[in-house]
Amino acid sequence: MKKFLALALALVLALSLAACGKKADDNKGDGDEAKGSVYYLNFKPEADKAWQDLAKTYTEKTGVEVKVVTAASGQYDTMLTSELDKSAPPTMFQVGNQGAVNSYGDFCYPLDNTDVMKEMTTQDFNLKNANGETVSIGYCYEAFGIIVNKALLKQAGYELSDITNFETLKKVADDIHSRAAELGFDAFSSAGLEDSSSWRFSGHLANMPLFYEFRDDNVTAQPATIKGTYLDNFKNVWDLYTTDSATTGAALTTATGDASEAEFGQGKAVFYQNGSWEFANLTGEEKGFKMNPEDLAMIPIYCGVEGEEKSGLCCGTENCWAVNKNAKEEDIQATLDFMKWVVTSDEGTTMLAEQFGPCPFKNAKTPENVFFADANAYTTAGNYIVTWDFNWTPAVNDWRAGVVDALTQYTVNGGSWDDVKTAFVDGWATQYAKENG
Repeated sequence: MKKFLALALALVLALSLAACGKKADDNKGDGDEAKGSVYYLNFKPEADKAWQDLAKTYTEKTGVEVKVVTAASGQYDTMLTSELDKSAPPTMFQVGNQGAVNSYGDFCYPLDNTDVMKEMTTQDFNLKNANGETVSIGYCYEAFGIIVNKALLKQAGYELSDITNFETLKKVADDIHSRAAELGFDAFSSAGLEDSSSWRFSGHLANMPLFYEFRDDNVTAQPATIKGTYLDNFKNVWDLYTTDSATTGAALTTATGDASEAEFGQGKAVFYQNGSWEFANLTGEEKGFKMNPEDLAMIPIYCGVEGEEKSGLCCGTENCWAVNKNAKEEDIQATLDFMKWVVTSDEGTTMLAEQFGPCPFKNAKTPENVFFADANAYTTAGNYIVTWDFNWTPAVNDWRAGVVDALTQYTVNGGSWDDVKTAFVDGWATQYAKENG
């Protein structure tokens, strides 16, 4: 009996140990920790819902947790810096220009030969570090310019073909502004200087003088200094935006990006400087605008440069994904798997086409966004593409802050345009020197 009990106890113990061992193995294979998780710090507030929905779908399909956190407009750099210092930092984030590579390159996982990169049809929008490693990949390209409500333009007595350069743009805008009370709408939506709006001018409008100067001087890499050759052309457009609008003077300091969007979306303005990413907001139901895509078009930002009749839209991207090389190994793999799913699955490619437009991946869907049709039409007609040269801005947030402050002083407080030139030119040299030691 003692032998029998001993054997029975031994068998129970062996079975218990086997069961415990099996459970540990199962946890290792199926548990959340072993699968890894994804934390994406998104920088486009307008795409937050789309990313949240996509993350939920992926988690339902795979069991892998995907957390999406969206930074407030104009606050991405500050939030990224803070989040990367935390114990559970983002595994996936934006590194959209060379300045960002300089700032965050040490956090970036080399993406060469990863599955997601093998899905790409072009490397033109990717960014590399000093060692030649691909540290972020451009997942879409975008266009920006002046968005036009063609229906309102026609009500005012004009067609798109009437606008071919700055002179004709100003003539049409001046006339519409002078008849705003009669027409029930103005020429331009508000050019707000509040943080959620000002990036449109310190970034996108500022691209115009940078593009033409760099084209003249054959600049092919980030320059240590700039001359400001075309800053009077920048002034041409800025003065037009802030004169031929219902919102002028001190009101511009608090005018937000949402307010400007709403003015255009609600039919209170004919012109609105922004990009292709606005298509979903303007035509969709979520914000209530429900604009007819047939009424929308995008024209170049004309600024009075000789030969600009042959210019096209400003095309490029700052939408570039990076992966945190300091994340746990299983989280890095989970993130790379998620990225591949986004660019290959029906759910992912549909969202990218709807929210972001053309994407450089083999399985990309053709977007319905009419602004890309406009971009392609200009290119097909032989017009030159205005490239995104603002991507070379050194210490981009600090430089832009200086330009916005000078624009505010000039526009609201009777300051001199020379101060804007100083912020633009001297500010560039100062920030470059700080960033490059």
